[in-house]
Amino acid sequence: HVADNQQVRRLLVDQQRRWGETGDVVAEGRDQGTVAFPQAECKIFLTASAAERARRRQQDLASRGEQVEFATLLAQQNRRDAEDASRPVGALQQASDAKVLDTDGLTPEQVVERLVDLVRTAQAGSTRV
Repeated sequence: HVADNQQVRRLLVDQQRRWGETGDVVAEGRDQGTVAFPQAECKIFLTASAAERARRRQQDLASRGEQVEFATLLAQQNRRDAEDASRPVGALQQASDAKVLDTDGLTPEQVVERLVDLVRTAQAGSTRV
């Protein structure tokens, strides 16, 4: 709820931009590439389907001994996605110049490899991904 406060968001974005002035920064969040750092040299829109994220959540909960129905988690994920996309402040938006990385079916190690490749490509100034 704090992130929905426009005054708080403005202060946080200003602080993030000051950090960005000090050199290379990696920032993660629903509006980092559209609001906080619209001029970033490398923007990545990391995503996975709602079903994949619900599956991952189910595995995470099971590893802690919690059993939750997949359908329940999927409904929660879909509700959260709708809320994130319709926030009046800081809504989840893909920057038009962001590279999309769909992580469905990828291991964490594969995701990291692809992220590193995207960053290295951007640093080299190449337009190919």
